[in-house]
Amino acid sequence: MTPLLALLDVDGTLFLTDDPLAGLALKETLTDRYDVELSDDAISSVDHQGQTSLRIARLVLAAAGIEEPEDLDDWCSGFAERYLDLLAGADTSNWRAAPEAEAALERLAAAEVRIALLTGNPEPIARARMQRLGLASFFPAGQGAFGCESESREELIALARRRAGGWPAGSTVEVGDTPSDASSSQAAGIRSIIVGEEGLTVDAIQQLLSSA
Repeated sequence: MTPLLALLDVDGTLFLTDDPLAGLALKETLTDRYDVELSDDAISSVDHQGQTSLRIARLVLAAAGIEEPEDLDDWCSGFAERYLDLLAGADTSNWRAAPEAEAALERLAAAEVRIALLTGNPEPIARARMQRLGLASFFPAGQGAFGCESESREELIALARRRAGGWPAGSTVEVGDTPSDASSSQAAGIRSIIVGEEGLTVDAIQQLLSSA
């Protein structure tokens, strides 16, 4: 029997702190590249919950009158670089991982579940956050899928499965916190577990393991 592949979301699942640096970097880089003026609520006024960075950028630009932006892939790389520049000088002592995240991930590892990130964040942003939260060791390089790689979470799930060696959909579970996480999992033919306000918990992992 194939063991489980667990695809873990970041924001709201592993990482529970509002991070204004991401919004700042996104707006700055969109403004510079596409010569648009964006309002303070440019991101919150579009359907951004559970979306990939590429999709959020497209929605924000469309609201600003740019329907077919060019070079979004290049923009996304620049967005990640700008975020890391801002992060280097930022005080993140208030950052909070889900209280049970480390214990839950240890439970998965002990059960020999394959673990990878599945997030709308660009990979450098996701991994920088995991590093600062002390969770980076759970997520090996070359695995998972990230928000600069597709606008579609469904496509990211397929990419993460390919990177895991063509992992079967029936043995793959996404753990997230938004309706988009649930709907994309369903569309991709995998199961999903949606966590609450406390993010990833040991109970959620027990639910995942008992459903294997």
